[in-house]
Formats: sequence, C-alpha cells, structure tokens
Amino acid sequence: MFFDAVFPIIIAVIVLAVLILLIAYLVRIVPQANAYVIERLGAYHSTWGTGIHILIPFIDRVANRVTLKEVVKDFAPQPVITKDNVTMQIDTVVYFQITDPKMYTYGVVGPVTAIENLTATTLRNIIGELELDQTLTSRDIINSKMRAILDEATDPWGIKVNRVEVKNILPPRDIQEAMEKQMRAERERRESILRAEGEKRSAILTAEGDKEAMVLRATAKKEAMIAEAEGQAQATERLYEAQAKGIQMIKDADPNKSFLTLKSLETYGKMADGKATKIVVPAQLQDLATLLTSAKEFLSDPSDAQPKE
Repeated sequence: MFFDAVFPIIIAVIVLAVLILLIAYLVRIVPQANAYVIERLGAYHSTWGTGIHILIPFIDRVANRVTLKEVVKDFAPQPVITKDNVTMQIDTVVYFQITDPKMYTYGVVGPVTAIENLTATTLRNIIGELELDQTLTSRDIINSKMRAILDEATDPWGIKVNRVEVKNILPPRDIQEAMEKQMRAERERRESILRAEGEKRSAILTAEGDKEAMVLRATAKKEAMIAEAEGQAQATERLYEAQAKGIQMIKDADPNKSFLTLKSLETYGKMADGKATKIVVPAQLQDLATLLTSAKEFLSDPSDAQPKE
C-alpha cells in the first residue's frame, strides 16, 4: 500500500526534473557583448545576439561562442633582420575586434594563431626594408603599415584590426653597447658645448659690465670737470664784476691825485709786508712821503707851531 502511494510522487518528481533539464537545455541566454553561432543539422543556421533563445534538441547546436569586445593580444618577440643585416627581436601588441561572428567561425582555423603568424611575416617584410637607425626611430611608420596590412588581410575572417603597437625592439648586445657609447659621447659633446657657451656668455657679460662701468666713470669725471670749470668761471666772473663795480665806484667818487698817490703807497706797503727785500719807489712817491713826514712832525710839536717872539 505504501509503495503504491509513493510511486506516483516519484514519477512526478522525475518528470519534473526531466522537464527542468530539458528547459534548461532548450532555453539559452546570450550575455551582453557576445554572439552565438548556431548550426542546424550541421549547417550554419543563424547568429544569436543578446537575449533569450530556444534551441531545438538534437537538431540545433551552438557552433561557437564569440565575444564582440576588443581583444588585446601580446605576441612573443620575433627575430627580424634589418636592411643592413642586423638581427633583432621585436614583439608586438595587436588590438582587434570581431565584427562578423559567422566569418570568424568559418573563415579560418585558429584565427588568433593566424593573426600571430601574419603579424610576424608582415613585421619581417617591413623591417627588411629599413636600416637599424630607421627601425629605432620609425615606430609610428611601422605601426601604421602593419595595421593597414593586417586589417586588409583579416577582413575576410570577420576581424577588424584597430591598432598595432611595436612593444619592444631588442638589438644584439654588442649593438646595444655601441649605441650606449655613442649616446654617452653625444651627451658629453652637448655638455661641452653648453659649458663653452656658458663661459662665452659669462665673459661677454663681464666685458659689457666693465665697459658700462668705464663709461659711467668717464661720464661722472666729465660732469665733475664741467661742474668745476663752471664754478671757476662763475667765481672769476663774479670777481671781475666786483672789480668793475669797485672801479666804477671810484670813478663815480672822482678821487684827486693825492688820494690816488696815497692808495698807491698803501699798495706798496702791502707788497712789502716784511717779505720783499728791495722795493723801488717812484720819485713822486718819495716827495709825497717827505711831505707827509714833515706834516706829521709839524702837527706833533705844538711849540713849533706858535710864532717866535
């Protein structure tokens, strides 16, 4: 009795589990930025975008799950030979995006491997046309050429190459050492040039400073001499003006001959002033001196001034 009661429940649970598994197998949800390539009976049927889809059991199958995001692939270094026969290692980074899931699925076997091999051969062809120095200084040109060639070659595979970057360029060790020596010599040469230019500029500035100082000193000396000469000229002019005024005053006073003779005598007295050893006195001044002496004696002796009885 118990088995008869439990058996229908077990059957119901099994049927429910089978239905759940079947629904889970039939209903497919495609995530954002993804695409599913569906085959029906072994042939391409459709490409599912983002959303819910129903898969028919035993008839349909998901042939490929493709991401539509941009993919970055860093490929290993590849040996390349330059135009001047220098072997070096160059590794590249390729940025690509799948634009057609169907062509990506059926266009080529191993698309990523195909891109890697195509990148290596393209890089060898481009570097083979350049010399070592051009290779080291022409990264932008190499990147542009590789991107254009790869984008055209991968277009039938449903792939768009957005960008190609040369990551590292590794010359042989001896070439690196020679380049380092050359770079060091170039730095030393530039340093010597800069030092010489600095010393030259310093000497020029010093000479210009000395020149300006000499000019300023000469200008100051000239101005001082001009000021001194102007002062002397003004002093002489004022002295002559004073003498002229004195002469004019004497002229206006109309002095007599005796006064002029007396002034001449005073002048001779100042000339002697105890310093002259010999003075020549004109005869007129001698007579005047005798007269003045007699007058002085007469005025100093009153007895002689009265008349005698």
